[in-house]
Amino acid sequence: MIFADLGLARRLEAAEGRACAQFAEARKRLFPGSGSAWMRCAGTTVVFDGVDAPTTQTFGLGLFEEVTDAALDEMEAFFKSRETAVTHEVCPLAGVEALGLLCKRGYRPMEVSNVMYRTVERPAPETSGNVHVRVIGADEAEMWSGVSARGWTHEHPELEGFVREMGALCVAREGSPCFLAELDGQEGAAGVLSLHEGVALFGGSSTVPKLRRRGLQGALLVERMRYAADAGCDLAMMVAEVGSGSQKNAERKGFRVGYTRTKWRLALAC
Repeated sequence: MIFADLGLARRLEAAEGRACAQFAEARKRLFPGSGSAWMRCAGTTVVFDGVDAPTTQTFGLGLFEEVTDAALDEMEAFFKSRETAVTHEVCPLAGVEALGLLCKRGYRPMEVSNVMYRTVERPAPETSGNVHVRVIGADEAEMWSGVSARGWTHEHPELEGFVREMGALCVAREGSPCFLAELDGQEGAAGVLSLHEGVALFGGSSTVPKLRRRGLQGALLVERMRYAADAGCDLAMMVAEVGSGSQKNAERKGFRVGYTRTKWRLALAC
């Protein structure tokens, strides 16, 4: 049995921190003038991947080393020198003292999410023949990004450019295979998997509107779990908005809530 303790939190936060840093590395390769960078400070992964980008933040604060004013000074300088807000994604196992220090320095909570986990188990063979899932090749980046964008931006078309760019970065990352689900040969859903030291992080997946509720998301989950098992991973994780449909779907697939994480932000004016 896996317990939701500090050891588990360290593995999960390290995996997501690495995945976040890979975005910065990929963006730097694709867009050398972007200024994307990351560092490690007091055991914390600190990432800049563009002003206001969702990947511009820290992971693991207070889990690997004690949080100090000196460490926070260094992290804040990293972000402020790049003219972006300072944001920390904080696991409650960082402790009350770490949270108190953030409050003292003027941080405010801005978001909560549930970090979920389960053991990796090889799925039973599927018998359905109309849904096929495969890992895409590097030359399919544009197609895969388009599928992902159609799924994510159906109700927000103004975000298409941003989502397509993130899709290109997903394909360019190392150790993060991208999966495509097809229904009767028609491209319908996209998903990502990030692997780090035995942890498989199931990233955001989307389905094009006209093919929703046809089993594509379930098939994506099954094949990514199979891939994780083949890669020797023993632990799977997902992150979902608290109480969301995504959380419920994950729980139906055997995931359980490990802890509820809070995102803290210090505005540039502070």
